[in-house]
Amino acid sequence: MEPVILDVDPGHDDAVAMMMACGAPDLDLLAVTTVAGNVRLEKTTRNALRVLSLIERPDVPVAAGAAAPLRRPLYTAENIHGESGLGGPDIPEPTFEPDERGAVELISDILREAPEPVTLIPVGPLTNIAMLLREHPDITPRISRISLMGGSTNLGNTTPAAEFNVYVDPEAAREVFESGLPITMCGLNVTHQAGAGAAERERLRSSGRFGGVVAELLEFFASTYKGVFGFDAPPLHDPVAVAAVMRPDLLTTRPMRVDVECDSDLTRGETVCDFYGVTGLPPNAEVGVGLDHDGFFELLYDSLSRL
Repeated sequence: MEPVILDVDPGHDDAVAMMMACGAPDLDLLAVTTVAGNVRLEKTTRNALRVLSLIERPDVPVAAGAAAPLRRPLYTAENIHGESGLGGPDIPEPTFEPDERGAVELISDILREAPEPVTLIPVGPLTNIAMLLREHPDITPRISRISLMGGSTNLGNTTPAAEFNVYVDPEAAREVFESGLPITMCGLNVTHQAGAGAAERERLRSSGRFGGVVAELLEFFASTYKGVFGFDAPPLHDPVAVAAVMRPDLLTTRPMRVDVECDSDLTRGETVCDFYGVTGLPPNAEVGVGLDHDGFFELLYDSLSRL
């Protein structure tokens, strides 16, 4: 089994990513860490605990991380995820408490104690991962790779140029992309190929004990997505980064140089992907360019049915 740590800001698609990772037969989820993003840190942490309590996984430690980006005020997305961050179904309160260690300390401890390098799957702003690399620069050999949800090779969803996670903390994203670690980038251009339309949501209702909860989450997500973006098949952004670890063959990638714009007011948070290698700079990421939609959803249905 591949050891992984999820770094999340739940968020509807984060919740589905957590369930998918817990149901994955080939993943060993060592911890979940939280970051401020879709909503503030106290809510993302509560939501992570609620999801893990719901699926009866109190054995997975949860630690709270950064409450704000490295240099900027926090920008949140209640217009998409609701005031709680998990609008829709009534998910009970947590049955366990977060780990006393912060996210960076928990990740560092796990990496140092693990018998093999661990894969990090950050699906929110990259603040915790940047802080980990700053505070523990010797830890990189203990990180197998990073599979992240963030960025885009084309359009943004928060500004015309920028995807939400990178927009929230572009400085952190820049540090992660410049870390030299193996990175798989699952940006909007591929996560939009994982749209959960009415047929997918109906199929989810029969995908095990918690499929109905996921379907209800996505009904709320669909309603806000339609209101903001005009379509009602909400993309399952974050689970794509989990799927890229479980089944790399589902994601078509190209090696590219990815640089993050931090200075421009107009294009803050843009991931500038050198698709054709025109800069001559060495690639620093495997960038997703295509996704097997049907294969992805079959993987999701199977994982949820195992919970």
